[in-house]
Amino acid sequence: MPDNCRTVGKNIARIGAVERLQGRPVFSADLSLDDALVLKVLRSGRAHAVVKDIDVGPALAVDGVVRVFTEADIPGENRMGIINRDQPLLADGRVRSSADPVALVAARSEEAAERAVAAIQVTYEDLPAVFTPDEALAPGAPAIHPDGNLLFARRIRRGDVEAAFSRCAVVVERTYRTPFIEHAYLEPDAGAGFVDDDGTLVIYASTQNPHYDLTEVTRLLGVEKWRVRIIQAATGGGFGSKLDLNVQGFIGLALYHLRQPVRMVYSREEAFLATAKRHPLEMHFTTGADEKGRLLATRVLITCNTGAYGSYGIAVTSRSAVHATGPYKIENVEIESRCVYTNHPFCGAMRGFGTPQAAIAHEGQMDLLAQRLGIDPLEIRRINALRTGSVTATGQKLSASVGIGECLQALTPHYDQARRQWRQEPSSPYIRRGVGIGCMWYGIGNTGTKNPATARVAMDREGRVTLFTGCADIGQGSSTVLTQICAEVLGLAPGDIRLVVADTGLTPNAGATSASRQTYISGNAVQTAAAKLAAALLEAAADQLQVPRASLALSNGEVITGAEKTGCVSFARLAQMLHDQGVSLEFEGFFDPPTTALDPATGQGVPYATYAFAGQLALVEVDTLTGEVRVARIVAAHDVGRAIHPENVRGQICGGVAMGLGFALMEQFVPGSTLSLKDYHIPTCADMPEIVPIIVESEEPSGPFGAKGVGEPALIPTAPAILNALADALGKRIDTLPASLESVLETSIATGHFGPREV
Repeated sequence: MPDNCRTVGKNIARIGAVERLQGRPVFSADLSLDDALVLKVLRSGRAHAVVKDIDVGPALAVDGVVRVFTEADIPGENRMGIINRDQPLLADGRVRSSADPVALVAARSEEAAERAVAAIQVTYEDLPAVFTPDEALAPGAPAIHPDGNLLFARRIRRGDVEAAFSRCAVVVERTYRTPFIEHAYLEPDAGAGFVDDDGTLVIYASTQNPHYDLTEVTRLLGVEKWRVRIIQAATGGGFGSKLDLNVQGFIGLALYHLRQPVRMVYSREEAFLATAKRHPLEMHFTTGADEKGRLLATRVLITCNTGAYGSYGIAVTSRSAVHATGPYKIENVEIESRCVYTNHPFCGAMRGFGTPQAAIAHEGQMDLLAQRLGIDPLEIRRINALRTGSVTATGQKLSASVGIGECLQALTPHYDQARRQWRQEPSSPYIRRGVGIGCMWYGIGNTGTKNPATARVAMDREGRVTLFTGCADIGQGSSTVLTQICAEVLGLAPGDIRLVVADTGLTPNAGATSASRQTYISGNAVQTAAAKLAAALLEAAADQLQVPRASLALSNGEVITGAEKTGCVSFARLAQMLHDQGVSLEFEGFFDPPTTALDPATGQGVPYATYAFAGQLALVEVDTLTGEVRVARIVAAHDVGRAIHPENVRGQICGGVAMGLGFALMEQFVPGSTLSLKDYHIPTCADMPEIVPIIVESEEPSGPFGAKGVGEPALIPTAPAILNALADALGKRIDTLPASLESVLETSIATGHFGPREV
């Protein structure tokens, strides 16, 4: 691909990397404020109950306790939720899960706070509880919320499914199930706050969306937005969980009343109990194809357990429905996805928003169809892959940047070699080998709703440039990528750009760091703001040099004429001149992807402006005596539009593979049983396969320099590829995750593969 860029597409030094290696960033749990009070929450421990009485007297008698807060102390609206506002900060007379906060203690020490929490006496009247969607939707089930237990349903209808099934040569029907998943970031949820000299409540927190936090906290406190400032502390991972409020509301409430510094750190057990989980999905798929392997119809029913509160449940429900077809053309579609309240702790956003679960199902169906038809698994995907001009199940015509075919092509030599060599019988009689493919597509940004970002670029009178963005970098590298985009437009080195990020007192709203949206959406906003500054400089230089503007270019802090630099003027000189003339050199950029809402009855519409695509190949070994699975290699081909920072893209792919491996083989959060990391298995370096990342660049015309995104796509195909490779090795599919040692052994026994092979 031709590349005239100075910075975009280059592996520049990642912003913040050296500081992290030196241990310099201050993470939220490390924040230290003089004389800060310690905050601790009493949680209900009851699945469903009425709160009859809260006696805080014994807690107030504990030495060192300053105050105990209950719902009555919340001055504003005791409701939170980014999509539907159904979650109280402190119990509103009822608790709906064992994680629900009932009271907040402020004390002078950790020990005093813990003793006070234990001393609070709460009288409950237990109510019947429901823990599965089937229980919650049954006639006469106890209502968790006033409007019932069905939070939301998304339906997608296109074509005539029944007629299409009648024309199919083969129809495959299957049910797939995925469990609750814990985010398992290393950093605990934490924050601290103080009251500034002007009375502003300043809250530092580990967050993925500081401007959303600002909206929630000010609503809880009933104050104007200028009275609260949210600053993102250095954040050690989020993966979606830190989109919801964790400590921010509690810190804000204490600051509002006490006007003195406070800090709050969740224990690991509290984080496991009280923060969002990945939604468990049950997915019933019926898929039909003709004798040539062309997909003709699919009927899907997805049921999503959102726990006690909605959080991002509506988004997960919609996205799982839209993506249920996979990156394939299917003209006849009938999909229903339901989001159901239960009395479990709540589920929320987690890397992929329901798409990783849906991919398990649609990729399992593709392999089963290929098997029934005697078609190669790679070939059946190639036959059905979306192309430029294809129309999706929501009726959207894809006009550009549809790279799934290129991803499959990139996998082909690796796949062919694996089929020839890897599947040859290994030396050990207990080892069986398998090869599997998993594909995905992922809509960039939120689903069929406004999804804007704003950025600001300013030049001072000395010609120095500052980029202001509300985008929270949680390790994905957005600060680096956005700086590269700004530097590219202005002809500067990235090191020449000063960066101010994720501070509601200084930066505009960039929206959430989620849905793989920041490179595409904030990147466009940054590009627009920088282009406005560039235009102002070019206009001023044209007047100064008395040359046509079209003959000018920006390079290394100067406006130059032609390649020979027959004339030039520095940014500093132009900036001083314009400032002296009273001309502002501060510009905003704004971008909101062109989408349309989905029709409630048919799901027709344009849910996303662009999509990322990927295909991954997994090579696995299964020990049929122990049930141990070793993933030997993952080849991961990802269409990212344009790789602004190629090494960062590769890093995202490797991190996604690690998370996808855990999703496939070992991770499962069991409410009430999984209490901390000692009970929860995540991959270690010993589990990691060889990873071969392949960057496919099918440029997106509406993206900044052609870019889309890779954050969530990196994860999504891994588990489907591993599960398909397991099925290839064992001759039988595991449809309920995780594919643990026990389930692999059960499958080995069921297929007669347990023990040594005949030699």
